[in-house]
Amino acid sequence: MDPDRVLEGLDPEQLEAARALRGPVCILAGAGTGKTRAITHRIAHAVAAGVVTEQQILAVTFTTRAAGEMRGRLRSLGAPRVQARTFHSAAVRQLSYFWPQAIGGPMPSLIESKIQEVARAAHACGLQLDRTGLRDLAGEIEWSKSTQVRPSDYEKSIVKAGRTAPMPVHDVARAYEAYEERCRDRNLLDFESMLELTAAMIAEHPQIADRVRDQYRYFVVDEFQDVNPLQKLLLDAWLGDRDDVCVVGDPNQTIYSFAGATPGYLTGFSAAYPHSTVVRLVRDYRSTPQVVRVANGALKHARGAAAEHRLELVAQRPDGPDPLYTEYDDEPAEATSVARKIAALIDAGTPAREIAVLFRTNAQSAAYEQALADAGVAYTVRGATRFFERPEIRQAVHTLRGARQGAGSDPLVQTVRDILAPLGLAPEPPEGRQARERWESLAALAQLAEDVAAARPGATMDDFAEELDARVATEHAPEYEGVTLASLHSAKGLEWDAVFLVGLTEGLMPIVFAESTEQVEEERRLFYVGVTRAREHLSLSWSLSRSPGGRKSRKPSRFLDGLRPASPSLAGRDNRRQAKVVRCRICGNTLTEAAERKLARCGDCPADYDEELLERLKAWRREAAEQQKVPAYVVFTDATLQAIAEHVPADIARLSRISGVGAVKLERYGEAVLALCAGEEPAAEDRGGVPHGGRTEQAD
Repeated sequence: MDPDRVLEGLDPEQLEAARALRGPVCILAGAGTGKTRAITHRIAHAVAAGVVTEQQILAVTFTTRAAGEMRGRLRSLGAPRVQARTFHSAAVRQLSYFWPQAIGGPMPSLIESKIQEVARAAHACGLQLDRTGLRDLAGEIEWSKSTQVRPSDYEKSIVKAGRTAPMPVHDVARAYEAYEERCRDRNLLDFESMLELTAAMIAEHPQIADRVRDQYRYFVVDEFQDVNPLQKLLLDAWLGDRDDVCVVGDPNQTIYSFAGATPGYLTGFSAAYPHSTVVRLVRDYRSTPQVVRVANGALKHARGAAAEHRLELVAQRPDGPDPLYTEYDDEPAEATSVARKIAALIDAGTPAREIAVLFRTNAQSAAYEQALADAGVAYTVRGATRFFERPEIRQAVHTLRGARQGAGSDPLVQTVRDILAPLGLAPEPPEGRQARERWESLAALAQLAEDVAAARPGATMDDFAEELDARVATEHAPEYEGVTLASLHSAKGLEWDAVFLVGLTEGLMPIVFAESTEQVEEERRLFYVGVTRAREHLSLSWSLSRSPGGRKSRKPSRFLDGLRPASPSLAGRDNRRQAKVVRCRICGNTLTEAAERKLARCGDCPADYDEELLERLKAWRREAAEQQKVPAYVVFTDATLQAIAEHVPADIARLSRISGVGAVKLERYGEAVLALCAGEEPAAEDRGGVPHGGRTEQAD
């Protein structure tokens, strides 16, 4: 390779990054600024210039998709032997190789999902949890292990971290300890323990450390704002006393703090390495100026450490349409209208796979699945089984590989479709969700054949089989010709021509569980990530009630203030949760007692609650407690019910601000309490406080 030719086509900032061949290097890269292009060209330039060999490079990222994309780009740049892997993939490779030497005996079985073992551990502790509760518990265990918190330290650690446990903290600690015991007794290994063991192996065995560090001398870490303490521990073990490391990231795309990620390693990189090179990428090649203005505006009033490193994006694309801000009476109306707008975009020429509907919680997906189905628009939901692990895809890939020898002279696309037809690829999608999902998977393979044929006219079945083999090896799934439905967390790293951000109301964006300033700021960054997924068309919408004819008590998200037309100023609104002093709403005195702060009045000041409402709340509580076979105070204490009767909250956001109404109780009892406050009877499914919609899923 000619080193100079590798650098062709880079902008000045990307060129600066690619020419910084020796570490430490920190690349602060805003959304859509070409960070993958910059780091892959930097790697290829280092190889071409003789600074390092391909085999000595380890490029680490967070998803198999990103690693696959990086390997694909490096192949095209003439560096196909560079190792581009996730932390987990690199760790399991090293641990497996050195296990006989370092530890000996049979290698533990790797746990792909914790849920089953967590369920058994919880049961052993006498905890009866539904699937939502088990997912929450598994998330707490992952956070604890990622931040190096042991079961014995869990209770004090979450206080220090300002974290709210999804259940009594001692129950989490007991289940965590039981889970760890099960893994030890049954020779099981989860992803976190795998990283920890790999780091320990390198630290405790000098010969292994020498071999690993001799193999890998040149490191690149993508999405460095998402690194957690355990991953940093492993990276430091790989590095040893060297500093030839290039880190890339954007502090304002930190959206996984709940899982232990911290932007501190990125924002503090210059302090850790005073002689480092820092490059800022701000030229946005993804989005139109109209979308970029919304993105910059979304962070204008951000606060905290991440905001101190905010990058002001500079749009490079021509003008596009103005973003749409739309308010609806209710959620079904919002979903129906969005589906119609999507159908119109498709009719106007936007491919369905270039359109996405993004929402805060996975529970919001159902309304849009139904609306798109009613409109006759194909869609796919992100977060399902990995593409190449699906049974129908394994069968299809095996069949396609076998057909490469006997393929005739028919065009590639028609040949592939003929082969897939007996497996279920009909001209039109079938009825039924499972049948449709199978059809969608096969249709994605057919679409991949079309992409290969378009990129390489005259491509044969051999060419297609080679492309399949490369994608299977890198888990690089093809795109399906359908609208994408995804949570904002799962949309990270992706982009579409048209993005519909839906459900933008207080309580959903920011989510009601975001109580501290830091949590609200993370929600703001999540909103920013959603905005920056759009290349050209951006639609932002919200509804005033959940169902037709319901109370129109919802408020548009505070993150829309100053962005949408005629919205209030942002000034001062985000300070609402910072106040430490609580004053009596009757006499104005400062309140210090917990019970008084809950009621927002002095104990001897006259109460102004609705006595009839309080009695109805107590009667409902009694019924819920009887159904769940728990004491009444477990549902709500008398003081909390009195506070509810005094405040009479009209929506989830207001209810969540009442002390004693935490995340779990909001999920279980929120709808029933709001119905009672509105003078209505709770729905049958809400009366007993049994979750029926699933709690918020932070990320998939």
